Amino acid sequence: MVARLRSLWLDVNASYWFYPALFTLLAIALAIVTIWLDRTGQAADLVKLVDAARPEGARNVLNVIAGSMIGVASTVFSITIAAVVYASGNYGPRLLINFMEDRGNQLSLATFIATFVYAVMILRVVREAGESSSDIGFVPQLSLVIATGLMLISIGVLVYFLNHVPASIQINSVLEGIGRRLTKEVQDRFPHESNATDPAEVEGGQTVPATASGYVQIVDFAGLDEIAREQDCRIVLRLRPGDFAHPDIGLVSVLGCKVDDDLADGIRACFSLAAMRSPAQDIEFLIDELVEIALRALSPGINDPFTAVTAMHWLGASTGELGRRDLRGGPDNGEYEPDRVVPLSDDFEHFLRRGFGSMRSAAATSPIAAAQFLECLLGVASAVGSQKRRRALQEEADRLIAQARLALVGPSLAELEERYCAFAAAMKKREYHGLHT
Repeated sequence: MVARLRSLWLDVNASYWFYPALFTLLAIALAIVTIWLDRTGQAADLVKLVDAARPEGARNVLNVIAGSMIGVASTVFSITIAAVVYASGNYGPRLLINFMEDRGNQLSLATFIATFVYAVMILRVVREAGESSSDIGFVPQLSLVIATGLMLISIGVLVYFLNHVPASIQINSVLEGIGRRLTKEVQDRFPHESNATDPAEVEGGQTVPATASGYVQIVDFAGLDEIAREQDCRIVLRLRPGDFAHPDIGLVSVLGCKVDDDLADGIRACFSLAAMRSPAQDIEFLIDELVEIALRALSPGINDPFTAVTAMHWLGASTGELGRRDLRGGPDNGEYEPDRVVPLSDDFEHFLRRGFGSMRSAAATSPIAAAQFLECLLGVASAVGSQKRRRALQEEADRLIAQARLALVGPSLAELEERYCAFAAAMKKREYHGLHT
């Protein structure tokens, strides 16, 4: 249940309806309160410094506010959708969730809609004297002042939005957002620094298969820990968040107790499957986003190696963080006991192959990208103290130069060979210092 609720919150978080709906309810509640204050006369002291508006003037002001705000909201929504379509088409469809989660877009749209709703709520209670036999006229002065204030706030939000949208779809801003988020996820998931602590495989156990299809989006590790503690058993995950599951694919293996139907159903309830991946517990998803941008940039139709180089720089920063950390552990690292619930953790070589290994073939076709590929690997090596992990970096460089020899010729290949020799010499020097310190 917890996994499904967290998955639902992810869907809500990446929607354009939640904050507009929330702000609309708040606007209605605010209108009810301010109208009551105006009717009871408790707002008289609050607005005595403001010239009182007549009914006709109040209606005109509220009509202008309501009409302009709904027009602006429509324009903002159109601009947002156009920006999302542009970004997903140029940078990759997997980046759509990054723009859907953008708080600036969500709150801007919510502000305009809330202002419109508030103005309409106030407009409906404005009365002129004599409109009915019992009507002595009513102009909610405090409510009108607040409506005007909301309009001024909306103008400020509009200026912010018009600056925010073009800035948010700049490729450098997109890569920075992904890179910083990936680095933070690495630091949060693997908080302890260590040079040579990679996870070990746990074999055996009775398999609990999935009964539905979809990507593993959320795993409730605390729920699995509670089950393991109650049953006095050990639960070993066979899939990681981001992997695709379908019926008969094993979700976990259970060691130490017999698995009955109730236990299997309880374990399955700790997994939330969805139609798409999410970066919530999936570090590889963010790595794949950087790789996707780099591959698109290096494709023959685009041929933009400098964008690919920027993606490599951010990927290198995150890979360096991985290289200096204890990689034993999984998402929600403080909510379960690792001896009872064992996540499907991956070693440093796995993350290196997932990132730099995935873009190697495309980088090898570009002299600029290939040279920076080696520079990024050398930068990662400066953060790595483990000889095993440094050898993995050297092997990745060896694969790059082997592939570049098939794709490049002439001076471009000769220059890359020189860079590779310098890379190998620097790696040997660091390995020597590592052995003698």
